[in-house]
Amino acid sequence: MKRLLTALTLAVSVTMAGNFTLKSSDLAGQLTKVQEFDGFGCTGKNTSPQLQWEGAPEGTKSFAVTMYDPDAPTGSGWWHWIVVNIPAKVHQIDTGASRKEMPKGVIEVQNDYGNPGFGGACPPKSDKPHRYIFTVYALDVEKLPVKESTNAPIVGFQINAHTIGKASLISYYGR
Repeated sequence: MKRLLTALTLAVSVTMAGNFTLKSSDLAGQLTKVQEFDGFGCTGKNTSPQLQWEGAPEGTKSFAVTMYDPDAPTGSGWWHWIVVNIPAKVHQIDTGASRKEMPKGVIEVQNDYGNPGFGGACPPKSDKPHRYIFTVYALDVEKLPVKESTNAPIVGFQINAHTIGKASLISYYGR
């Protein structure tokens, strides 16, 4: 009986997250040189995009945001941006805010370039356009027990263990 109640609670939580949406005034179907990394063979502006979300599920205590490239030729994808401990009252990240104007208490975790903060797109030349998945997670805790130096798989585990809803958008980029 307890398992059935738990399963029903999770099903209701997922259903209630149905109106949770992520939008961006900077992102369309394609990223641009503005969001391209500056380094690693790329010469973009490495500017984090504007993101805004609405319709978070009841019980949201904080948010996390990620940018992930599942097409990176690593066998495990590429984490471009991981932001955690965004207060529940915050529903937007402004253009260029990474490492400059984030709300107090927010942690930008080390990306797969080895730096904390936003690391823009940089797919190999002549590769097919890569998918860049931006996701906002509604979490059931105010703070995740991570540091800027915590590696992406551990942060991902913490995010997924506390997710009560999520919303994503996908942009593509090739060189």
